[in-house]
Amino acid sequence: MKETPSQLQVPSFVMNFPFTLDTTNPNNVWMQELEPEDLKINKNKAYRQFMDLYNFMAGASLTYLLPSHGNYQDQVYVANLGIYLPHITNSNNIILSNYTSEPRQGEEEVGKKFFELMDYNVHMSPYKWEGEADLKFLHGNTYIGGYGIRSEIETYQWMNEKFGMNVIPVKMVDDYLYHLDCSIFSLSKDKTLVCTELFSDLELRAIENVTEIIDVDVDDAFGGMTNSVRLGNMILCASNISELKAGEELYEMEKHKLNSLEKICANEGMEPVIFNLSEFMKSGAMLSCMVMHLNYVDYTKSLI
Repeated sequence: MKETPSQLQVPSFVMNFPFTLDTTNPNNVWMQELEPEDLKINKNKAYRQFMDLYNFMAGASLTYLLPSHGNYQDQVYVANLGIYLPHITNSNNIILSNYTSEPRQGEEEVGKKFFELMDYNVHMSPYKWEGEADLKFLHGNTYIGGYGIRSEIETYQWMNEKFGMNVIPVKMVDDYLYHLDCSIFSLSKDKTLVCTELFSDLELRAIENVTEIIDVDVDDAFGGMTNSVRLGNMILCASNISELKAGEELYEMEKHKLNSLEKICANEGMEPVIFNLSEFMKSGAMLSCMVMHLNYVDYTKSLI
């Protein structure tokens, strides 16, 4: 087996510099509710915010940059590009997305060339599915997969059969939380943040059979708490609280989210690290949207 970044014992990721970032085609409810003036991207500010995150991550990991090609407005959100399969240890496999969102259709061809050059075996999903944003790796061959809005449940049946995966399917029921990363975050191989209010009792029992659930308040989910990335003992999360006025409703919601995250991190021996990604929030996106995993070495480490 050829060695790839996935075999390294340091975290490895993919990101994409936001050269093509745009909001011309609003493709989610967050964008559709904004006034045209509020949708406009300040490119210089977006570049600075991206570099703050990229420089931090690159200082503690191997972080590749996917080339910008074409005119894809959401290409920076690489969490939707596909997923690396860590449970297959004798070969390097990536499944690429089959986008439901029309402005994103074609991005997978850029990813295909990129990953093939890195000696990955690249597979295309035959069903609608939007990457690791809708499919969370837990441990072993166990994953949780979201379906019903951007991804089809048939995708996970195909994955189970073709790749020996055990995907627990859960239905997406809120148009504002349309990807799984808006409600579930794998904290470690043993514990998972779940906004339990959004799932059925049957789904929650299936999740509880494979991981310990740490409940997340629905308002914190709307604020993007589960849209986080683990890097070592740090949990990277986005917040625009620095641009809000104290006492405003949005300020209080952000404050509650950050306090909740701090408590969870303290209990788990972790540290929250906050980034202002307000320009990317105009796309309805948060931090985890901007990162694709090439391995999960940190998730096997116990900190307490």
